[in-house]
Amino acid sequence: MLVIVTENAPPRLRGRLTLWLLEVRAGVYIGKVSRRVREMLWETVSKGIEDGNAVIVWSTNTESSFDFLTLGANRRIPVEMDGIKLVSFLPENDAQDASQNR
Repeated sequence: MLVIVTENAPPRLRGRLTLWLLEVRAGVYIGKVSRRVREMLWETVSKGIEDGNAVIVWSTNTESSFDFLTLGANRRIPVEMDGIKLVSFLPENDAQDASQNR
């Protein structure tokens, strides 16, 4: 299973994602694809996200049964603790500074 969530994504990127995945809500895409297609889709998101942000989550053989990557300015940042990825929140001022420094 694969999930990609985008915020402020350009229409052309949203259109490309809908070629491979089902858009179940605005900016939320799901599907079951191979590793190769997943990597191709994330590269497409990386090149086309512009000022937006995105997260990709996929099933894998880890303690939590999934892994994820993020892209773009967002208050939520991945942090690894004891081999498990968790999500940490930046203070609002730090998140705003990060988005302005992009």
